[in-house]
Amino acid sequence: MSPIADILRKYGFGFDKRFGQNFLTDVNLLRAIVSDAGITDGDAVLEIGAGAGTLTRALAEKARKVVSFEIDGRLAPVLSEVLADSPNAQVVFEDFRGVTDEKLKSLVGEDFKVVANLPYYITTPIIMRFAEGALRPSSMTVMVQKEVADRLAAQSGSPDYGAITASVALCCDVKISRFVPRSMFTPPPNVDSCTVRLDFTERMPREEEARVRRLVKAAFSMRRKTLVNNLSRAGYPKEKTAAALAEMGLRSDARGETLSYADFTVLKNLLSV
Repeated sequence: MSPIADILRKYGFGFDKRFGQNFLTDVNLLRAIVSDAGITDGDAVLEIGAGAGTLTRALAEKARKVVSFEIDGRLAPVLSEVLADSPNAQVVFEDFRGVTDEKLKSLVGEDFKVVANLPYYITTPIIMRFAEGALRPSSMTVMVQKEVADRLAAQSGSPDYGAITASVALCCDVKISRFVPRSMFTPPPNVDSCTVRLDFTERMPREEEARVRRLVKAAFSMRRKTLVNNLSRAGYPKEKTAAALAEMGLRSDARGETLSYADFTVLKNLLSV
């Protein structure tokens, strides 16, 4: 197999910033990501953003089946060559954001894992699609900007803690797997990255989870505003919110950043929502 740079050059491929194309080529790193994801020969894997197919190929070495979505049709000949010896890898040239759960089920079933070097511009929408959706993988191991990784894994009360932290924590155990410097990508991006693993778990019934998540969104609707004020904007009476916070041992001027996902669950129960 020729080096990836040679294959890209062979087909006259030029990187398109619109698609956030920063490819991984280091074999040891690719295999480490697959190991971080815990991929075994019984797994069906969904990849979002095949790129040059390097991670796709590494996944196919371990998984039973890999289905990878790629938005850039210009990569078709590149992927055909890179994945020539990976019969268990399938590339679908389609924008993943428009793919229905029904189509996903037909391709990977209902028991699958997500592993991806996510383009920066779709990172949050992809993570939240699975956090909020009916169809969930057993885990997601994704390459994201370090800033995003820090937010996902933040503890309540820390500067990085926010709505996405609490919302994801409602259904996932989150762990930063490894730091990946910008120099590991082709072309190198402007920021460093991390791989993050999210293991999905059923902490509560889905209907209850959705109600807590609505409360989380309301609590963070305006940064640096108190919970009482933000929840009031969403229709929760100020007096009732203040009383609930007092019962939880929190000050009336507490902000959303101070509450863990478990605290939001307690608050939801006290507010009877």
